[in-house]
Amino acid sequence: MLAKRIISCLDIKDGQTVKGTNFVNLRQAGDPVELSKAYSEQGVDELVFLDITASHEGRKTFTELVTRIAANINIPFTVGGGINELSDVDRLLNAGADKVSINSSAIRNPQLIDEIAKHFGSQVCVLAVDAKQTEEGWKCYLNGGRLETGKELFAWTSEAQERGAGEILFTSMNHDGVKTGYANEALAELHNRLSIPVIASGGAGKPEHFRDVFTLGKADAALAASVFHFGEIKIPDLKSYLCAEGISIRL
Repeated sequence: MLAKRIISCLDIKDGQTVKGTNFVNLRQAGDPVELSKAYSEQGVDELVFLDITASHEGRKTFTELVTRIAANINIPFTVGGGINELSDVDRLLNAGADKVSINSSAIRNPQLIDEIAKHFGSQVCVLAVDAKQTEEGWKCYLNGGRLETGKELFAWTSEAQERGAGEILFTSMNHDGVKTGYANEALAELHNRLSIPVIASGGAGKPEHFRDVFTLGKADAALAASVFHFGEIKIPDLKSYLCAEGISIRL
């Protein structure tokens, strides 16, 4: 059985790490380079860097910051935000990213998934999905959760897999930052429908939530931000706990 992955996420705004609740009320969480270095040393399996206002503001991700982070870590590194064309992917991979995460640009131009997979390989292409549970089911949103798209979570992720996406990073907007657990039912449904790895995001508040997302949600990886940034959960402690719960994890 493949080991489950713990992923730390840095949401970047104006060059600083921030964290909010349900995608709003952002507060400062520290210097991204220092945080990245600390997580790498603490044994996190992967790092995700999301320039959360790049798409909304219509600009490119901070390449220079990506270069500085990459120089300080030795773990897989995914970068997202403002990636609209192959040249953006090329620029970020050259800056030290291992994978890119696309969200708004993929919804507007699904062909971008095919192009990234063809030119760089599926392993480079992570489709990020921000979705909210509504009366009509799980709906996908654009621009950091600002615009509803009409796309449905399960149909869109299935299409992305067919187009060549290598992983799905699913953030439940209902669960983001509220620390009551991940969207395990939706995650289990994604697991059952897809053959590519699913990363769970949104809802981590205590170690039991990570256990549940791997057992009930069947996620391949669990991503968290504020519980790591503010020291509420220490990564070595979390990994020891999961190991004791019988979950395959890299110590």
